[in-house]
Amino acid sequence: MESIWMRREKLPNFQPLTSDKKTEAVVIGGGMAGILTAYLLKHRGVSVLLLEADRIGSGQTKNTTAKIALSHNLLYDKLIQKIGREAAGLYLGANWEAILKYEQIITEHNIACMFERVPSFLYSVSDREKIEKEVEAVNYLGCAGEFTTTTSLPFPVEGAIRYPAQAQFHPLLFLEGIARDIEIYEKTRVLRVEEHKVFTEAGPKVEADHVIFATHYPFVNRPGYYFMRMHQERSYAAAFSGAGRMDGMYLGTDTKWDYSFRNSGEYLILGGESHRTGENLTEASIRKLRDKAALWWPQCRTEAMWSAQDCMSPDQIPYIGRYSARRPYWYVATGFSKWGMSSSMVAAMLISDLIRKVPNPWEEVFSPQRGITLSTAKHMAVDGTKAAAGLIKQVFAVPDHVLENLTIGEGGIVEMQGQKVGVYKREDGKVFTVSVRCPHLGCQLEWNPQEKSWDCPCHGSRFSYKGKLIDNPAQNDIGGMQDDQ
Repeated sequence: MESIWMRREKLPNFQPLTSDKKTEAVVIGGGMAGILTAYLLKHRGVSVLLLEADRIGSGQTKNTTAKIALSHNLLYDKLIQKIGREAAGLYLGANWEAILKYEQIITEHNIACMFERVPSFLYSVSDREKIEKEVEAVNYLGCAGEFTTTTSLPFPVEGAIRYPAQAQFHPLLFLEGIARDIEIYEKTRVLRVEEHKVFTEAGPKVEADHVIFATHYPFVNRPGYYFMRMHQERSYAAAFSGAGRMDGMYLGTDTKWDYSFRNSGEYLILGGESHRTGENLTEASIRKLRDKAALWWPQCRTEAMWSAQDCMSPDQIPYIGRYSARRPYWYVATGFSKWGMSSSMVAAMLISDLIRKVPNPWEEVFSPQRGITLSTAKHMAVDGTKAAAGLIKQVFAVPDHVLENLTIGEGGIVEMQGQKVGVYKREDGKVFTVSVRCPHLGCQLEWNPQEKSWDCPCHGSRFSYKGKLIDNPAQNDIGGMQDDQ
């Protein structure tokens, strides 16, 4: 599966790191957050270089729906109740500043990335009251949110909140426009970080005054303990030709109706069907999107299908700032909770201010060291329980398949020579065997039949059926072997 953004991908190639380097700041991770942070640091007079394990934009950035908005689901009424009006207003203001900053950069560099200002809508098909409450909350914070029942959706709604002057764009064309001016090293995987030293897989190391982790999910477990404070979710998207024209960007706020809509050129992008990573045991998600599109626009045609993975913080606020009180020269940007484009810019602005010792009013709101509320503690307890279940399953669960009974195109956990292994029978008859123990913290992996991958239900690491690492926090492959018989 490949996103619609990959069809017009023009990203430049960068060479791997081949010798030791010393710099003021090093950014680990070449997605939107990492590239933006490096860009702002350089343009604010800080010497910086960036290390990317694969190619820039090759992680979650290429899979986004590319909405730049402050309409982060029905969030502001909750924030006012949990962290107060002032802090909620700072969160809203930070994301508004993110939109303005994107527009400024695009204008200054004349970047052709399909950037356009459009309204953003949050809608409900069943609950008018919750929409009305959110309208009241955002207006209380000084934002011009409007209640409406008039939309361009192909179905009626009980209510929607309209945020004017939000934005959408082509994320990879934007990266292409700003990346060439940054010192970037691709195919340079970081294995570990010790104080101010960053060690890469190939051998060369980087020494820096400041280390920024922009790796989607932080791979250093201690200090920070981010694996105890987040979980990961997958969602799906498809692009259709011959489908409807939207008058803006839309997102459903109902548990069973989270469908996202936006146009990009001649295509309509439809997203949704979210679930926790490692809990997708059927092949239904993409099929459901196609079925919905065919129902709403019978003449439409599927042009692309893809999936995304998001780090979910328990209070829906990203972790942006100092990695840990024990490492004040480390910084992190994670937990974007499905709003990676606006959050990436917020992270870049905030972290660059912290490094340059410029006061920033957003620091406490996004601080990774912020206090834990009762609600946050409950969410963390749920995540902890699921992680414990994954660990227990690795030790005690009985394999769920017998090798001989696996059909072509099927994967499952079987027992071989007294050990549990993951097996996939490819359509051409080849058999691939891997370990089902996640190298991150040892949880048992689950077979994802929709994407032909092995996914960790504890912390969201993912691996191909051949055992190659797809998504972190794991840093290593799970090995594997192929039986050609």
